[in-house]
Amino acid sequence: MILYLLRRMFLLAFVFIALSIFAFSLGYLFPGEPLQNFTGLRHISAEQLPLLQQEYRMGQGYIAQYLAYLGRIFSGNWALSFSSQQPLLQEMQMLMPATLELASYALLISFFIGIPIGIIAAIKPEGTLSKLISAVAVAGYSIPVFWWALLLIMLFSLALGWLPTAGRIGVLYEINHVTGFMLPDILLSGTAHRQEAMLNALRHLLLPTIVLATFPTTVMIRFTRDAMLDVWEQSYIKTARAKGLNRGQVLYRHALRNALLPVIRQIGLQFSTLITLAMITEVIFSWPGIGRWLIDSIYQRNYPAIQAGLLVISTLVITVNMLTEILHTVFNPLARKR
Repeated sequence: MILYLLRRMFLLAFVFIALSIFAFSLGYLFPGEPLQNFTGLRHISAEQLPLLQQEYRMGQGYIAQYLAYLGRIFSGNWALSFSSQQPLLQEMQMLMPATLELASYALLISFFIGIPIGIIAAIKPEGTLSKLISAVAVAGYSIPVFWWALLLIMLFSLALGWLPTAGRIGVLYEINHVTGFMLPDILLSGTAHRQEAMLNALRHLLLPTIVLATFPTTVMIRFTRDAMLDVWEQSYIKTARAKGLNRGQVLYRHALRNALLPVIRQIGLQFSTLITLAMITEVIFSWPGIGRWLIDSIYQRNYPAIQAGLLVISTLVITVNMLTEILHTVFNPLARKR
């Protein structure tokens, strides 16, 4: 097990080096001067130029410049944003919790809704209920995110007026940035209108969470159903049923735990999908997360922000996938023997 963890840590380090090389290369691939792309300074004076060239080792080879780039990454010097001229690391620290909050709630919904419905669909695979669940899952899997989001906005926001169309919370509430996650920050705040602020934040959170959770929920339903049907045909399940155990006992004692082992891997895969879909969702709902910030940076040709955003998001996705693989190995004895 320790050897397996060491191999995974080595693989994670290797992937990070590959991503950092790609991010470093973008400074030369983007239009403009490489020094401006690395520093984020729109205008470099004649006095600053030799100092920056020495600091960024522009007169040396690519390896020396890459090592200097790694040093800046680990020291927190992530350059400035072209648009705001503010440190990129500070901006990403302010925006990342909003994206993680939205993705985490969507992942929880897909987990607690998709798995039970998938189990129900697997109990009688040829029944009417199972076919109906499969049809709804296929429809949810096929719906474009932007069309689904606009449809829900038209229904619940414009037609019925039940839910807001954009933002994380109403402009009447001032919540201090403590953790970056809106709901915990409201609980930690000393405002007298905490209950109203919490309700307002939940109303803002509901639509984007539903939109973002639709795709992974349908994937979880189909994957859980297939995993349950596969386990249901195993010999130990048939032996348990031959001993006289009813369908519910076999399901709870034997089938469920073994069927959920492959589902653990899906958590990491669905998280990477959620981060990708969150970019579209954040733009539609004006959600102040790193996905919307990255898309705005692309439109603004904010090259240092694109460089930093791709590195952070890619590292986050790969790290979560690696952690789910390790978690799957911990709970799966057969995987530990490989």
